[in-house]
Amino acid sequence: MSFDEDDRVVLSDDHSEFDGQEGRITQVMDTMFGDATYTVSFEDGQETGIPESDLSAADDTETEE
Repeated sequence: MSFDEDDRVVLSDDHSEFDGQEGRITQVMDTMFGDATYTVSFEDGQETGIPESDLSAADDTETEE
């Protein structure tokens, strides 16, 4: 699954301070190998160069209390 700018995603990277957090894609960069890496903005900062394999789509359902 590829992602586009403004998509909401969850990062899965044990080595990142943003592991498990939801963010928004702010930039999509194509590598010379034809893959894409992403820049994702989180509430407390951003992470660049994230491979698609470390991202999953954020849950679009909102729960009402």
